[in-house]
Amino acid sequence: MAAEIQPQPQTRKPVLLSKIEGFQDVVSTAVIIPKEDGVISVSEDRTIRVWLKRDSGQYWPSVYYTMPTTCSCMSFNPETRRLSVGTDTGAVSVSSAASLDPLPLRTQNSHLSFFSPFTHEPHQGRVTVVLFVLEIEWVLSTGQDKNFTWHCSESGQQLGTYRTAAWVSGLQFDVETRHVFVGDQSGQVTILKLEQDNCSLVTTFKGHTGNVTALCWDPVQRVLFSGSSDHSIIMWDIGGRKGTAIELQGHNDKVQGLCYASHTRQLISCSSDGGIVIWNMDVTRQETPEWLDSDSCQKCEQPFFWNFKQMWDSKKIGLRQHHCRKCGQAVCGKCSSKRSTIPLMGFEFEVRVCDSCHESITDEDRAPTATFHDSKHSIVYMHYEPTTGNLLTSGTDKVIKVCLSVCCIQWSRSEAHYQTRHPDTYMI
Repeated sequence: MAAEIQPQPQTRKPVLLSKIEGFQDVVSTAVIIPKEDGVISVSEDRTIRVWLKRDSGQYWPSVYYTMPTTCSCMSFNPETRRLSVGTDTGAVSVSSAASLDPLPLRTQNSHLSFFSPFTHEPHQGRVTVVLFVLEIEWVLSTGQDKNFTWHCSESGQQLGTYRTAAWVSGLQFDVETRHVFVGDQSGQVTILKLEQDNCSLVTTFKGHTGNVTALCWDPVQRVLFSGSSDHSIIMWDIGGRKGTAIELQGHNDKVQGLCYASHTRQLISCSSDGGIVIWNMDVTRQETPEWLDSDSCQKCEQPFFWNFKQMWDSKKIGLRQHHCRKCGQAVCGKCSSKRSTIPLMGFEFEVRVCDSCHESITDEDRAPTATFHDSKHSIVYMHYEPTTGNLLTSGTDKVIKVCLSVCCIQWSRSEAHYQTRHPDTYMI
C-alpha cells in the first residue's frame, strides 16, 4: 500500500523590499507615507528626511532638513501632511502642510520655512512621545521631565499639563472619548480624561514588572496593548469594563514597538534583539491565573523551606516553591517537572506546569497562535502601514528596513505551528 504524502503548509515570511542607509546616527522614528512610496525619518544626527522611492526600487531623499538639536520622536498625519517633531532639549516643532510636498533633493538647511506654524518648549528634558490629533487640532507630548502636556496645534498655546509618577515612554489617545493612555518607567499605565484645559485621573493599571516601553490602542475593539522591558505584552480590555488582562509571552528581550492590524486581527510586536512576532488575536484567549500562596506543595503537601514547623513535625527538609502557569498552584519541583507551551494563555515558549495540568494539555492546545521572525538588526522603532501591508523597522545599525508584512495574509494555527518548528524558513 502506497504511503499517502501530506503536503506541508506553504511557508510565508516578511519579504524585505528595501534598505535605507546613509544616516550618521540612530534613526529615532520613521514612518511610511501611504500611497506615495515614501518614508519620513528623524534621526539622532539631527536630520529630518523625506525619502521617495525611485524606479530602481531604491529610496532617495527628496527633503533634507537639519534641526538645531537631536530629534527624539515624531508624529506624522497623512491627511494634513503635518509633521510634529520632539527633540532632546524639550522642544516640539510642528511643520506646515505645504512643506512636505515632494521636493527635489536639497542641501542642508536650505528649506528654512520647513517648520512654519510654531516651535515651543513644553518640557525640561528630552521629548519621548509626540502625537498630533487632527480631529481636535491638539499636539500631545510627553518628556523625561515626567510631564504630559497638550497644546493647540494652530496657535501653539499650552492647554494643560499633568505630572506623571515617572517619565513617560508610551502614549496613545482615543479621539471618540478623549481618553489618553500614558505608560511610564515605573511599569504603570495611567488613563486620563482630557478636557480643553484640564484633565482628570480615571484609573491606573499595574501589570508589568519592568517599565512600559510601548503602547498600542485599538479603538474598534476598545483594547489597549502595552509592551515592557520585562519582555511581556499585556492586552487590557478597556471597552469590556471587565478588567480583563491577557498576557503574551513571546520575546527574549525588551519590547520596543507594537502595532495592530485591525483588518486581520493581528498584533505585531518587536523587541530590541531584532525579534518580530505576529500574534493572531482572532482567537479566544485566557487570562493567566493568580499565583496562589501556600506553605506546602499543593500536590504532595511537602513543606516549603520557610515552613519550619511542618519541617520539624514531619522531619523533612523544606523544598523550593514553584508555580504552575496553567492553574497557578504552588508546587514543588518534583510535582512540576514538565514544561509546555500554552499559546491561548499567551505562553508561546515552554513554561513550568504541574504534572496534572501537563496531562490535560492536548496537542491542539499547544498549536501556536504566533509566528516569529528575525529582522537581522537591533530594533529601535517600528511602524506598520495598513493600506499597503508594509512594515518598517529602524535599528541601532543606522538602517531602515521596509518589508512586506505577513499581516496582509490570514494565518492558520497549523501554518504557525509549522513555521515555529522551522524558524529559519522565514527569516527576513
